[in-house]
Amino acid sequence: MSGQKHAHRTGFTRRRATLFLVVLASLSLTACRSAFVETAIQNDSAAPLHLIEVDYPSASFGTQSLDSHASYHYHFKIQGSGPITLTFTDAAGKTHTATGPVLVQGQRGDLKIAIDPSGKVSWVSHLSSPK
Repeated sequence: MSGQKHAHRTGFTRRRATLFLVVLASLSLTACRSAFVETAIQNDSAAPLHLIEVDYPSASFGTQSLDSHASYHYHFKIQGSGPITLTFTDAAGKTHTATGPVLVQGQRGDLKIAIDPSGKVSWVSHLSSPK
């Protein structure tokens, strides 16, 4: 009879462990769907850029410099709605400002900001609608 109790406990423990792993996996999958925007700033010019700042609804991020043909990656969560802007200084010391797409709270996806050799900025976004 004690063998049956042991087998029953072992089965119960395995079921609990399996249930725990299923719950943990579902929480992990839910976490992957957080509303973040993965951003890459690409310097396609032949010279480094300086004082790069991206302003988006409710916050900003940036970097001191970005080498030529290099990229800077950052992810953020949109808290509010409004346009995104990029400000940077080129190798000649000229400050540039460009306005990108309007972002809406809850959007997620990818955003690429590319700066060409003349300082022109292009925005390529693959953002979902907020839920």
